[in-house]
Amino acid sequence: MKPIYTILIAISLTISIAFTNQLLSAQQDNVVTKLFDIEFAEISELSGVAKSAQYDDAFWVHNDSGDDARIFAIDSEGKVLIPPFLNGQYHGEQAEGGKEPWPGLQVELAANIDWEDIAIDDGNIYIADMGNNGNARRDLGIYVLTEPNPRAIFRARPLQFIPVSYPDQDTYPPELWRFDSESIFVHNGVVYVLTKHRGKGVFQLASGTNLYRLKDWQTDQINVLEKIDSFDDVFFPTAADLSPNQEWLAVTGYTELWLFPKPESGDAWLSGEARRINLSLMTTGIAEALTWIDDSTLMIGNERGGVFQVSTNDIPVYDGQANWEEGMEQFRRMFPAYR
Repeated sequence: MKPIYTILIAISLTISIAFTNQLLSAQQDNVVTKLFDIEFAEISELSGVAKSAQYDDAFWVHNDSGDDARIFAIDSEGKVLIPPFLNGQYHGEQAEGGKEPWPGLQVELAANIDWEDIAIDDGNIYIADMGNNGNARRDLGIYVLTEPNPRAIFRARPLQFIPVSYPDQDTYPPELWRFDSESIFVHNGVVYVLTKHRGKGVFQLASGTNLYRLKDWQTDQINVLEKIDSFDDVFFPTAADLSPNQEWLAVTGYTELWLFPKPESGDAWLSGEARRINLSLMTTGIAEALTWIDDSTLMIGNERGGVFQVSTNDIPVYDGQANWEEGMEQFRRMFPAYR
């Protein structure tokens, strides 16, 4: 039999955790608004979203690892966009007799090993095949394709595949797992990558992120990224995007949403006065996708296709109190295998 004080401590801890969860959910519910659920079965594990800069009411999304090399366009209500001349052959959310579900825009000569994020810059789409859960991949890279018209094109060929590697990784896997990325953004033609950290294995959680950049590249050789910044307080970043006015970098994870101001000089994007709100897994779920609707409004998407909206006016200045331990605890309660 356990001593009574052990039982009381356990009860107190349980109550404290439950109360913390309620506070996080209450805080989030005040600032996070549910927009819609993507109800198209082919979009089965949402992993990235980017608002089109050229085509009205269009957002590009993709699935996580193991899917075909394809992207989908949806509108601001979450409805999949199908080129009108193919409506007689394919259906969207509602099944129709004699029609197949829309397979999305096929990216020819590409493979979805582990697509984790998508970005748009200067008329091009960047798709990051940078997922690296085991920290042992040596075929990481980024596809670049001219943004197609989602209402007129059903397949596209990449302009380039950019092979990349990390400058500080020399073993596969390394001793500390710091070389998995689910977040990419592009600014003035420069590609930036944020890492997601683990300890010494896939189930060992860790905080922190490193920022790497790639200014120039070749397609016939591995391009070594350049490490330019880091931030210890972020927990498990899963998506990033720049605001349309290029003034703010938004970064989301499962349990936090961050804003970082544009640097006054250089590109140490993680070193300015940050802003942050907590997210609750109970409300937003496994958030893996992020884009800007406009300069003051963010869209967050989770793996199951739930899509939410956040106003940047509701994101306060970061108070310096890191929340990654609570984030880890939330994650462990949902996925007990992690430690």
